Amino acid sequence: MIRFSACGVLGALVTFVGPAAAADLAVTANDAHTTNVDGVAGPARNPPPDTVSIIDVGQYPPKVLATVNAPTSVVGAPTSIWIAPDESYVIVTAATKIEPQNPDRIVPDDRVSVIDLKTSPPRVVQQVNAGEGANEVSVSPDGTLALVANRNEGTLSIFAVKNKQLEPAGKIDLGNPKSMPSSVAFLPDGKTALLTRYGDNLTNVLHIDGTKVTVDERPLTTGVSPYTLDINRDGTLAAVSNMGRGNGDVDTVGLIDLTQKPFRVVETVSVGRSPEGLKFSPDGTFLAVANVEGSNKPVSSSFYRDHGRLVVFAVEGQGLSKLAEAPIGRWSQGIAFSKDGRTILVGSMIDHALDVFRWEDGKLTEGAKLDVGSGPAAIRTAWP
Repeated sequence: MIRFSACGVLGALVTFVGPAAAADLAVTANDAHTTNVDGVAGPARNPPPDTVSIIDVGQYPPKVLATVNAPTSVVGAPTSIWIAPDESYVIVTAATKIEPQNPDRIVPDDRVSVIDLKTSPPRVVQQVNAGEGANEVSVSPDGTLALVANRNEGTLSIFAVKNKQLEPAGKIDLGNPKSMPSSVAFLPDGKTALLTRYGDNLTNVLHIDGTKVTVDERPLTTGVSPYTLDINRDGTLAAVSNMGRGNGDVDTVGLIDLTQKPFRVVETVSVGRSPEGLKFSPDGTFLAVANVEGSNKPVSSSFYRDHGRLVVFAVEGQGLSKLAEAPIGRWSQGIAFSKDGRTILVGSMIDHALDVFRWEDGKLTEGAKLDVGSGPAAIRTAWP
């Protein structure tokens, strides 16, 4: 076992174990500056830096290989991190930070960091600015274009990607500063993307030509407060978690048929309360949903529960059929499958850990939690 410690201007490696290049990797964005005390989110006192964890999911149980200091945030959809298909670099955004002049306030942030995974140890090699509340980041299938949803200003930042570096290429005003763009995902053709708008209950279709991005005149309506978005491997079906009002009512997932033009919502399924995490399995045959279920509320709330709930559905045509469910940690966030689809990871902010499950023969088997040191606000893998 080899351990290194290093510091840099933009990022620092906290722990490194073995070569990251030799594994199937998941990456998590870990928010250390935000706490939740009895249902009230606020700034942590003298927090350590936010981090990114690099996790080997090619083995079971999965193992943290490296941890790199980089700013991030729990605010926004739990997809605020992206890893290249060849696992050579990572992009992570930061929607919030503690105000430097007032440690009692959390304020919007706009930083986007690039982490090189091929260096030893891995490190942050670039930091650029997007817009206030920089949240979801996604890169086109050909690796040339990155989009960042700016939650606090109702815009979408565009970056050209060249040699693992981001070059600003413009910004789109979505026409409503309170639209709260949250999740953006490319279709396999690279010429189309979807964008959820939590603030005004819409999902946009984006048309892409080089670095030019335009918004289709026909928005989609999947439900109240559309948030986390995923597209299956074949680009035929999209799923959107609708967070509702967060007041204890059951919430939904909307399914979008991507095989017809124009795209259209074809099904809405009740899944639980506050379905923050949502992910298709790599082969597209299952959809996993992580419901917060009131685990982030005050204990005195009628809707408080001491755990969230993971639900796995079979994808049957353009519908969902529930197969299994299991309790998960508090204030649950994003979901990732291993490349073979047999391991499921779910981030739990309050527990500072990932819930780990084996998924076999339609059954969830709980494993030991994987500690990542602070709140895992987002998670992604290099495969669909």
